[in-house]
Amino acid sequence: MGLSAGLFLKQTQSLVMTPQLMQSIQLLQMTHFELNQFIAQEVEKNPLLEITAGDGESGTETGFEDDTFDSANGDGESRPSLAPDGDWYEGSSPATAERLGDNLDTGFENVFPDDGPARRADAPELLSQWKSMPGGESGEDYDLDDFVAGHVTLRDHLNQQIPFLMTGATDRLVAQHLVDQLDDAGYLQDGIAEIAARLGKGAGDVEAILTSLQSLDPPGVFARSLSECLAIQLRQKDRLDPAMDALVKHLDLLAKRDFASLRKICGVDDEDLLDMLAEIRNLNPKPGAGFESGPSETISPDIIVRAAPDGSWMVELNPDTLPRVLVNQAYFQTVSKHCRKNGEDSNFLSECLQNANWLTRSLDQRAKTIMKVAAEIVRQQDAFLMHGVDHLRPLNLKTVAEAIKMHESTVSRVTSNKYMLTPRGLFELKYFFTVSIGSAEEGGDSHSAEAVRHRIRQLIAQETPEAVLSDDDIVIGLKNGGVELARRTVAKYREAMNIPSSVQRRREKRALAKVAAF
Repeated sequence: MGLSAGLFLKQTQSLVMTPQLMQSIQLLQMTHFELNQFIAQEVEKNPLLEITAGDGESGTETGFEDDTFDSANGDGESRPSLAPDGDWYEGSSPATAERLGDNLDTGFENVFPDDGPARRADAPELLSQWKSMPGGESGEDYDLDDFVAGHVTLRDHLNQQIPFLMTGATDRLVAQHLVDQLDDAGYLQDGIAEIAARLGKGAGDVEAILTSLQSLDPPGVFARSLSECLAIQLRQKDRLDPAMDALVKHLDLLAKRDFASLRKICGVDDEDLLDMLAEIRNLNPKPGAGFESGPSETISPDIIVRAAPDGSWMVELNPDTLPRVLVNQAYFQTVSKHCRKNGEDSNFLSECLQNANWLTRSLDQRAKTIMKVAAEIVRQQDAFLMHGVDHLRPLNLKTVAEAIKMHESTVSRVTSNKYMLTPRGLFELKYFFTVSIGSAEEGGDSHSAEAVRHRIRQLIAQETPEAVLSDDDIVIGLKNGGVELARRTVAKYREAMNIPSSVQRRREKRALAKVAAF
């Protein structure tokens, strides 16, 4: 058959990911902070987008004035406001005030001559102080944040003490470099040899400066290990005798609760060992943790769940985290009148309007999707909200996706870095998705992994020094409660919760019992 050219008509279907669709998917998994940053960038690029203020606020988050939004109404008049008594009144413009004064046969001038600026004039010596304070010139309310004292960091606290300890300029520079190498807990991260090579100093000189710095406050700072941190604190208390020194050098045995070996190494009896352990517990393993290390971020819930009067649950989006973006249609109509059709300016405005409308629709769809997923999670985990973690049901993404008729990937993106405030506390949405563990009874309900871990913690918390449960005993206890679990799985859950083995727990409980009896 010879080769020849020809024309054929073929119809196919394909899924095309447009840039706008990709951004809509990205909006689903954005956190509140990331979403605000993205919206701020879009508002900066798009003149038709505006961020409205929350209820009871004036202006907008982007700094627009109130008249910007008044003009968006197209009437050119000020909007009505709600008075404290519940009635509506118009904006307090001069014409409005004069009209109200005529109707009410009164004026709006100051009827209390003893108040106002005359009182400030009576105390001229305080005038300069008032002007220097926030709001002194304009009469605005004071911002309490302007009077809050700055937080003292560990670095600032140590830098205040170094001049009293180091006399030479070179020693102070080395000490300053050592301060910069501390972590948030107050430990020195780099080795002496590395620091000495970096500074071009001898290792012995750096070691001597470090030894001097270890005498600063807080006790235990500039330590290179936990043993050295505890030894520094004991030395300052004049309690670092040979027995205590041997104890802090064998903290691995203390972690294993091997008290018999510690008694032999330290050369003490049970009573002295208990006293030494009590002193160790009173020390601070993280001397730098008490100082300000950085601003702490508060988690804002995306969904709020409340109990309804009829016994159900009310699920609502947190209004504080909802972005309020509007498209200024009035501005678009005003500007488009002065643009030529099919011109560069007209095309730019059309593109801005299309992007603005897409963004508002995407944000609305994002809020609806989060609401659907959250409502289905609350419906599935109703027993958890009513009775606690013991009744947390096993749940996966597929179950929620099928219930709300969405894809699993969409549910996964919605539940990423989103939080729900419930009467039981604040939880990430991922918390409610746990694997299923079979029931010990035939035909019984399955259990979630988080509920099983909670039962393991309860069983261990009820132990006594004379009856410490092994992993096999925990398996039996869970089976009596209707949970079928293998011993190796119990061990895996126990280790994941940082719970020591039965041998170590027995040693610790017996030691604590002796301390209590002593």
